Amino acid sequence: MERNIDDDEPQQARIGTVVWGLIVIALAALLVISTLGWVVLDGTYVLIGLMIGAGAALVIGGLLAARKSAGKPKSPAK
Repeated sequence: MERNIDDDEPQQARIGTVVWGLIVIALAALLVISTLGWVVLDGTYVLIGLMIGAGAALVIGGLLAARKSAGKPKSPAK
């Protein structure tokens, strides 16, 4: 199954991809900070905070995407 993509239409990043990318970056930054000894981190609290933040970002991003796509007319299948 091939998708026809118009060259004029900008492609948007998927919300899940962005959120998981931010989680990986946050974990890497926390590892660097804790390795340098600037702060002592409790792994359980870090994971809880990341999961709450990721869940909130996914829900809010999904709602914003649904709201944005609700106003667009659907294009016919090509």
